[in-house]
Amino acid sequence: MPVKGKMMRTVAWSAEKQALQLIDQRLLPAEFKRVYCRTYQETADAIRTMVVRGAPAIGAAAAFGMALAAFQSEADTLPALLRDLREAADVLAKSRPTAVNLTWALQRMLHTAEGYVGTPDKLRQLLLAEAQRIADEDVAINKRMAEHGAALIHDGDTVIHHCNTGALATVDWGTALGVIRMAHEQGKRIHVLVDETRPRLQGARLTAWELSQYGIPYDIISDNAAGYFLRSGQVQKVFVGADRVARNGDVANKIGTYMLALAAYDNGVPFYPVVPTSTVDLSLQHGAQIPIEERDPEEVLALQLRGRPVVPEGATARNPAFDVTPARLVTAIVTEEGIVYPPFDLHLPRVIHHP
Repeated sequence: MPVKGKMMRTVAWSAEKQALQLIDQRLLPAEFKRVYCRTYQETADAIRTMVVRGAPAIGAAAAFGMALAAFQSEADTLPALLRDLREAADVLAKSRPTAVNLTWALQRMLHTAEGYVGTPDKLRQLLLAEAQRIADEDVAINKRMAEHGAALIHDGDTVIHHCNTGALATVDWGTALGVIRMAHEQGKRIHVLVDETRPRLQGARLTAWELSQYGIPYDIISDNAAGYFLRSGQVQKVFVGADRVARNGDVANKIGTYMLALAAYDNGVPFYPVVPTSTVDLSLQHGAQIPIEERDPEEVLALQLRGRPVVPEGATARNPAFDVTPARLVTAIVTEEGIVYPPFDLHLPRVIHHP
């Protein structure tokens, strides 16, 4: 993505520092800062604390975390190195439970290691190359999704976007926001209504910042204003990302997506999740089987207005990070293999090339 006049990836390997380089998304838009992870434990912590977030970006970061684990390990035999890698994969897998890209990337890295015959040092280099391949593939996949999804946007459309699904949520380019960016670069006049996306405000902080970088016009709206704009006919499309999609097309995404989908459905506005096929989990028959992360209540309770707390002292809170949108509310799912329409349990398996 363009940052301060330069092209930069959210997740990248620094050969100079022999470390994973991340953009610290907790500080945007006020401050742009890079973070370097030199161990798999630091990588897991960066994922857990949302230095890096977004399902594809988490997957790529975890892959580099596995490469770091290989370099950390002092093992001089393959069996010993594999034991260390499995231990690292277990730690990384627990950092964020909902995004399936995380476990997908870890399994791919373990598969690479378990199928290798040779010296431990060569395996270390092979794992770094595989992590880099996962990152490069993510960018290519995003651009393919963007091409497919941009065909759904017409000149003059106003779209609602929830959370952040741009370059910051991926290695580069983005999923749902990547579709919007592609349509903009094709010359289509688009206006974006950006859900704040409470409680961490990824929309107001990150999506708005990215749209500013691309020169795409937008307005930030509170999450509970989306229904007004949908009912009053001011919105033509809704685009969101996803952290996991079940076989039947149920979509787990950032909290608030379900209410947005309900309002879109009630007003006849198309609702499109944009997801790489690595986000589709065919092992789950429906969305009720998707694990939902519940985060620290302080993310809700610590919000301030004009420098003062917004909740009374001693208040408690619940803070689920995701909700599940039923497939019946989903118009179609945009993937790198094309646009998938219902019935999803029939059509999704046809575009999936992983177990």
